[in-house]
Amino acid sequence: MTARVGIIWNPSKTTKQALDTALDRAVHAERVDIEKEWFETTKDDPGQGAAARAVEAGADVLVVAGGDGTVRAVAEHLAESGADVELGIVPLGTGNLLARNLRVPLLNPAAAFRRALSGEPRLIDVGWLEIDLEGGTERHGFAVMAGFGLDAHMITETDDDLKDKVGWLAYVESLGRALSASGTLGVKITADGRELDRDSAHTLLVGNCGMLQAGITLLPDADPGDGELDLLVLSAEGAAGWVDTLRNMVWDNGIKRVLGGGASAESSESATHGRVRSLRVELAEPRVFEIDGEDLGESSRVEVSIQEGAIKVR
Repeated sequence: MTARVGIIWNPSKTTKQALDTALDRAVHAERVDIEKEWFETTKDDPGQGAAARAVEAGADVLVVAGGDGTVRAVAEHLAESGADVELGIVPLGTGNLLARNLRVPLLNPAAAFRRALSGEPRLIDVGWLEIDLEGGTERHGFAVMAGFGLDAHMITETDDDLKDKVGWLAYVESLGRALSASGTLGVKITADGRELDRDSAHTLLVGNCGMLQAGITLLPDADPGDGELDLLVLSAEGAAGWVDTLRNMVWDNGIKRVLGGGASAESSESATHGRVRSLRVELAEPRVFEIDGEDLGESSRVEVSIQEGAIKVR
């Protein structure tokens, strides 16, 4: 049976010739028959429009060759449209967050194409973020995580030229500046209709996946297909607060879990873990929010919900 494959590619990340060569190697290795069609993204269309055209053209599988932004845009379209089309990923960016969490081969387009052509599909959830921005209220889907604080500041503080040269290591370089920019502020957090006992924070993350760049895991219970989103709220102030946060991340939810202790993420005085299906966050003043590694801008109100089993990913 011949598979109809739509390849959605970001020309700022690679060339069509390089991708075609990698695809040919994968087709030869897997011994599959395919009909392929190419759909290029642009600044005005980061992927949603390309995905719509590929689905209209009759693709059985959409293979996204690009970074987190392109993957998010295509996943958003598939979730919103309900199209019965499977998604494959050929990661080409520096973050590649969804690919890392799903263990898609990195730095090897031919291997990633092989998985996209013959991998076993799994259902994953998609989160939806409704956010008040200067230009009005917007709604965006995310496959990995969204939030404000350290993660968002690391994105906005990262030097683009350095990122091009050293990849994800550039995020580590930005961490110091992110720490200095992440002061606590007043928050009101309502999870599944219940207000949390936490009235200040410097970081809030709600995620479908838990791993960031360099293998850093902030949401240790996160499972992209469990029908829930994982929540982390950090409120450390001063040296003692940061020591507590680091102990919670490195020991309680890191080494201790590896050694067999702790069936679920543990909270502490400065770190609150939870699992939610809906979330409302109101801030005393605007903060930069990120979604799957993309800076959305400043906001003081967001609402989050989950679409369970929204897309099939190989």
